[in-house]
Amino acid sequence: MSKQDQNLEEIFLQKEGLTEKQQNILAAATEAFAEKGFAATSTSEIAKKAGVAEGTIFRHYKTKKDLLLSIVSPMMVKLMAPIVIKDLNKVLDHRYENFEAFVRAMIENRAKFLKNNLPIVRILIQEIPFHPELKEQFIEHIGIKVMTRFKEIIEHYQAKEQIIDLPSDTVIRLTASTIIGYFMTKYVIAPGADWNENEELERTIQFLMSGLTPGRS
Repeated sequence: MSKQDQNLEEIFLQKEGLTEKQQNILAAATEAFAEKGFAATSTSEIAKKAGVAEGTIFRHYKTKKDLLLSIVSPMMVKLMAPIVIKDLNKVLDHRYENFEAFVRAMIENRAKFLKNNLPIVRILIQEIPFHPELKEQFIEHIGIKVMTRFKEIIEHYQAKEQIIDLPSDTVIRLTASTIIGYFMTKYVIAPGADWNENEELERTIQFLMSGLTPGRS
């Protein structure tokens, strides 16, 4: 398996040169935090999943929050940010004929990333609002760079009169909230929902385009 085919968690465990016990602890904690959330997960549960004594966790990590940060912080700074930026650039660097084609390509790109890295993405979605350290790191290493590129894209399509005349920040917020809402429902809120994925995706795109395309609403 090449590094391109591995998910972030696998690469993370390999790159850090951790002991087998530490790898087991981080893998177990990642799974538990993704399934139940940080607050609802106990260190005893993590220890059981990892096959170690609870005291072993505290020999390596002073608190449960230290364990969370040990998973998410290096993952975001060393691995997730470079991969996200490089991955997004494949879409952002391509001049699509219209904004709808760009949105479709963006959703397809993010769907692949989410599918390969769902546990760590779930942790980020669940925990960033409650841990300022994670929010600051996300903004610094991912948010600012992505926002700059997205503004360029929005202004490009506005110049072609394909997007209504709104501030680029507003267009980004509306687009992002719609797409993120689709993925949140699919992967986090109701992953087992009985829905037609292709139909829901098409409705999501058409809803977005109806609001942003001049003369279409």
